[in-house]
Amino acid sequence: MELNRYIDHTLLSASATESDILRLCEEAIKYNFYSVCVNSCYVPIAKQALVRSGVKICTVVGFPLGAMSTEAKIFEAKNAIDQGATEIDMVMNIGRLKSKNHVAVLKDINAVKRAIGLTPLKVILEISELSKNEIVKACEICIDANADFVKTSTGFSKSGATLTAVKIMRKTVKDRLKVKASGGIRDAETALKYIEVGSDRIGASAGVSMMNNLVSKAS
Repeated sequence: MELNRYIDHTLLSASATESDILRLCEEAIKYNFYSVCVNSCYVPIAKQALVRSGVKICTVVGFPLGAMSTEAKIFEAKNAIDQGATEIDMVMNIGRLKSKNHVAVLKDINAVKRAIGLTPLKVILEISELSKNEIVKACEICIDANADFVKTSTGFSKSGATLTAVKIMRKTVKDRLKVKASGGIRDAETALKYIEVGSDRIGASAGVSMMNNLVSKAS
């Protein structure tokens, strides 16, 4: 297994500088990570830095709360794609889910998906805010809304991914959607455990140390 090809090399800190983003892109090229994941204002910089590489550009929408209007999410997603983003990670409207307004959650996700067409859409559930039953329901809504992935976490809430949540997500979506584990995954051993239980992608800011960790173990 090539762990590097599972990794969305991520930097979403509010204080990330342009030079930090360029370094992120350089690291992604060096280790051949699947993508970089950056805030949308940095998509043009990432596009320029990655132009001759095979590294994809992922950006976040409605981040990190998910509580903005559907129209704002659509604009943000389409604008990011116009500037070079190749994948969109949007935050589900968590409050609406917890209000059991499942129709509104479905419409929010589906409207973004229809607006971006074939561009892969990952929906962030923010599992730290949800019960097991709510995680299942969120996954079912994402299937009905034609999303491409369900994703555990923003990395900006109380906690990140858990193996239990990923198992629930995989069991619910089966092979209909992919699963991305993100938030708090800091070493190769942990990342590999998430892949074993059903993760198709790993969102992490520690990708470089993960790869170095693998090299040191092999030597």
